[in-house]
Amino acid sequence: MSRKPIVAVVGRPNVGKSTFFNRIAGKRISIVEDTPGVTRDRVYAECEWLRYNFTLIDTGGIEPSSTDVILSQMRDQAQIAIDTADVIIYLCDGKFSYTSADEEIAQMLRVSKKPVVLVLNKIDVFNKPNHFYDYYNLGLGEPLMISSVNAMGLGDLLDEVVKLFPEDTLLEEEEDAIKICFIGKPNVGKSSMVNKIIGENRVIVSEIAGTTRDAIDTPFTYNDQKYVLIDTAGIRRKSKVNESIEKYSVLRALAAIERSDVCFIMIDAQEGVTDQDKKVAGYAHEAGKGIVIVVNKWDLLEKDNHTFNEFKMRVREELAYMMYAPVMFVSALTGQRVTQLLEQAVYVVNNNALRISTGVLNDILNEAMALNQPPSDKGKRLKIYYATQGGVKPPTFVLFVNDKELAHFSYIRYIENQIRKNFNYEGTPIVFKVKQRGE
Repeated sequence: MSRKPIVAVVGRPNVGKSTFFNRIAGKRISIVEDTPGVTRDRVYAECEWLRYNFTLIDTGGIEPSSTDVILSQMRDQAQIAIDTADVIIYLCDGKFSYTSADEEIAQMLRVSKKPVVLVLNKIDVFNKPNHFYDYYNLGLGEPLMISSVNAMGLGDLLDEVVKLFPEDTLLEEEEDAIKICFIGKPNVGKSSMVNKIIGENRVIVSEIAGTTRDAIDTPFTYNDQKYVLIDTAGIRRKSKVNESIEKYSVLRALAAIERSDVCFIMIDAQEGVTDQDKKVAGYAHEAGKGIVIVVNKWDLLEKDNHTFNEFKMRVREELAYMMYAPVMFVSALTGQRVTQLLEQAVYVVNNNALRISTGVLNDILNEAMALNQPPSDKGKRLKIYYATQGGVKPPTFVLFVNDKELAHFSYIRYIENQIRKNFNYEGTPIVFKVKQRGE
């Protein structure tokens, strides 16, 4: 499994970043229209150019010297994106020469020592403006000229971006090690959990700083199985101001989620599921990773005979789109059920890679349609000709139908439930792709 490169788009406000982001992302933005609880406030998109798949991160505009709270948060967000990214697209307003703010941003980028592509946007006619050569003074190489609105120059830009992808994104990673990512709010016990797992098993091999990915990787072996624990302890809110800035804090988690096999979504038993938990969980769900919901600090809760079931029911209600994910109640402090987490990781990874033969899959599909007829609209009924499994990690099924418009979300969910009844897909999302005859 190769690591997917991360590309961050940075620049001052109003230089056209959002237009550029949407133009590159096109219809590839990962979003589940009818799934409650998954964020629509998209700050990233999965994109594709030539044979490369990569993650594109959108950032707020940077005003380097501003003391305004919102602008300072945008600056912090952009810094996180810069720290996380493999390649940075620095977008400037090509209608004008650079400003002092552009110089300050360029300095941030030079300090990062990351590959940077300097881009002049809003140039609708590809004649170099008189101020074109001024941009060489930023020390970031020759600028590329584009127009996001008119989609001019984007192919040349992406050609330059993919040339800068690091080699480790193209190489095969070690397949036999299960990579477990711990994600959640600060102080939920992610680092303590990693330390407890390692300490109890006394088999730590090495601790390697996660460099650009702002995470700590801990490889070790337990019961002859190799693991890599990825602690995203760096996920922090940059301000105590009560602004909705969760979307900034998830940027650090994106890289860790992307290269993991299983995500442990850690919930504080004393706080329950918060909006920030839902945000981060939504990214793991959309990334198609194996997922375990881990309720930590269970030992600190006063309990009676109903506490367990009531708490689990609340988790299910708050994360209703992840009914497939097992919920575990643990304590990093006492070690309660901590070693069971590793067993759960193996279990979920196997389910995430489970494949069904086409014959068996269509038997399930035919039985499902016999029990509950496909929907119709204006006298026209959905026909599902057959299904096939297109891939794993996550399990992905392709349905061939007469009319995609008739394939309502509710009926696809019904088919998913029928598949889950017959095969053990606990801990993994299932993806459906609907194709119309002739596509």
